[in-house]
Amino acid sequence: MFSKILIANRGEIAVRIIKTCRRMGIKTVQVYSEADAGSLAVEMADEAVLIGPAPAAQSYLLADKIVEAVRQTGAQAVHPGFGFLSENAGFARRLRDEGIAFIGPNPEAIEAMGDKISSKKLAAEAGVSTVPGHMGLIETPEEAVKIANQIGYPIMIKASAGGGGKGIRVAHSDADMAEGFAAVKAEALNAFGDDRVFLEKFIIDPRHIEIQVLGDKHGHVVHLFERECSIQRRNQKVIEEAPSPLLDEATRAAMGAQAVALAQAVNYDSAGTVEFVAGQDKSFFFLEMNTRLQVEHPVTELITGVDLVEQMIRSAWGETLAFEQKDLKIDGWAIESRIYAEDPYRGFLPSIGRLVRYEQPEEGEHNGYVVRNDSGVREGDEISMFYDPMIAKLCAWGETREAAVEGMARALEDTHLSGLGHNVPFLAAVMDQDRFKSGNLSTSYIKDEFPDGFNGLRPTVEQEHILIASALAMHEIIAEQDGDPSDRTDWIVMIDKTPHGVGLSYDEDEEMILTLTGGGDIRLSDIDWRPGLAQFKAELDGEAFTAEVKRVADGFDIRHRAARARVRVLRPHVAELYARLPEKVAADTSKMVLSPMPGLVVSIPVVVGQEVKTGETVAIIEAMKMQNILKAERDGVVKAVGAKDGDPVAADDVLVEFG
Repeated sequence: MFSKILIANRGEIAVRIIKTCRRMGIKTVQVYSEADAGSLAVEMADEAVLIGPAPAAQSYLLADKIVEAVRQTGAQAVHPGFGFLSENAGFARRLRDEGIAFIGPNPEAIEAMGDKISSKKLAAEAGVSTVPGHMGLIETPEEAVKIANQIGYPIMIKASAGGGGKGIRVAHSDADMAEGFAAVKAEALNAFGDDRVFLEKFIIDPRHIEIQVLGDKHGHVVHLFERECSIQRRNQKVIEEAPSPLLDEATRAAMGAQAVALAQAVNYDSAGTVEFVAGQDKSFFFLEMNTRLQVEHPVTELITGVDLVEQMIRSAWGETLAFEQKDLKIDGWAIESRIYAEDPYRGFLPSIGRLVRYEQPEEGEHNGYVVRNDSGVREGDEISMFYDPMIAKLCAWGETREAAVEGMARALEDTHLSGLGHNVPFLAAVMDQDRFKSGNLSTSYIKDEFPDGFNGLRPTVEQEHILIASALAMHEIIAEQDGDPSDRTDWIVMIDKTPHGVGLSYDEDEEMILTLTGGGDIRLSDIDWRPGLAQFKAELDGEAFTAEVKRVADGFDIRHRAARARVRVLRPHVAELYARLPEKVAADTSKMVLSPMPGLVVSIPVVVGQEVKTGETVAIIEAMKMQNILKAERDGVVKAVGAKDGDPVAADDVLVEFG
């Protein structure tokens, strides 16, 4: 077995690989850019080598730097993780020529499957169902429009070398096609160094289901069942689960057999994933094959008990698979939520910065569920604009899907981050939705359920009780600490502008009993909070919960899952005065185009005095390797331009102002 492996990646996947290597007794070398010098992966690895500046094109994407680090440290193999050089056939071939093991498939398999155009042709030859489309190279927007009309809209525009949700747009018209084609080519060139683009028919109301395959160098290939990845935003997976609530045993077996047949057709010899687009009727079509470890691999590990990183290492060493298809079984259900540094209340825009606070749920067994948290950052680390904004992959396993969903909801409750925007409230909202609980999923789920964007959810009656009880308990604890305890038994608890009358008493065990106006008592016990803590933990009528809390001048900001509110504990006469306070009027920014995120200006194709029509592009901002096109929301004349090409901008900087 290898004695030392170099990890040619960063963040949570680097940490994930290090953990398996430690368990196997293998030493690790972590390469890093200047931006990652103080990272968790660098801290955990046995050795670390600086390979360049922050931009990936000057560090993690440079094969010469990786090979030099291997020679410098005496590593015998390279694990590429996902992204960067993981699906670069030239890199895999270079390592083989240098006598360095590549912990991934052979370069010929990468070449055959890594290119989205050739992979579809090979899939068809192997008897795999494929989506209608145009697999040849397309050079111009005009040519793309012509082909699109032959196939019929809607059409997906995809980068041939793409992955991770990058380089993908859906066109519904000739105008969409012309603009989207140019944007995808630019994104593809920037992210992958390859601007080739192809088109395929977009399946209406589809589901995204993928099969995990695993092969060795002796011709053996198995599949480890499926993952459902339909909860996506901008073609980027957000929530994944295994198995899929759609599939029956017959469909699962058919998809698995096709995935294995395709892998065998290209002599596949590592972990890989065959992705399918599936109809609600259980029809399925080959989408692409990712010749690497997937971001969402933990859910497969949780339901099968197989460590995929370990199997990749063993395959690269030349070992034969230690199990056959008949040995693999599905045990329980697992869900993964990708926690990103993005603000769901601002259209999911990237929110880079420092993790001022990061409290993670305890990993391991809980009451009815198991938690796993794959993270590459710690409290105090910075989320850089140069890389994907993922903070963690939070996973929950349960014996049933219902148990896994509730376990995930509780694990999200126990996750607290501050210092930047994050999508934990949004993830919690999905877990609480009846549609998600029913398993009725599609790739348009987020657009369908949140057509006007995400603004949180209104608290349920149970959540109102949590907000009331938490605020009143914190109010009492603070008063006791300040030496000014009150003997009042009647309070008004304001949830935003809505008053709730509450009578407060204690039982013989000093547990709080809250009598609510309108009838009914609730009991708060096992309180775990003191001033300064950002999480309030307790049991309400015997059910454990965690709320995110922040003390403010006149009360508390409290969030429970997707419901958040300003909560005040007031004497009745004071509550009457609060009800009369005028609403604050927001500043008028209707004539301004603001930068929605920190990033770099790619272009501002308008000038002062220019007449602009609704829908015309006025700025393109690049952040997290994605180009964001900003369009005019109304007709107008440009009064001022606040930035120029290449300028760095912060969120809410004025880019264009109309007269």
